[in-house]
Amino acid sequence: MAKTGYTGLTRIIKATGYSVLGLKAAFKHEAAFRQELLLALILIPLSFWLANTKVELALLIASVMLVLIVEILNSAVEAVVDRLGDELHELSGRAKDLGSAAVALALFNLLIVWGLVIFY
Repeated sequence: MAKTGYTGLTRIIKATGYSVLGLKAAFKHEAAFRQELLLALILIPLSFWLANTKVELALLIASVMLVLIVEILNSAVEAVVDRLGDELHELSGRAKDLGSAAVALALFNLLIVWGLVIFY
């Protein structure tokens, strides 16, 4: 892969711009991301009220952020698979299923963390 030639602050600014484009694309094209973002907009402020310690606060927020991160990665995998072609292929299906499983595990992690903080 060719290098862009950007270094230092210019590279950081360019990378930030690409990240913003990625977030915009996730919001525009991914209903699951929009739903999980809505959940984050509710749960993150709520975490400040529920957490008894800074560690609990960090765990509550991190578990929410993890869901968003994994959803974006899952969407990236799906976009690449869809870009390769429309034909059904075992590996394409497996890639999409694995991405979906990762999101499910992130959501399960969120439930465990929040459940432990609230009920334990």
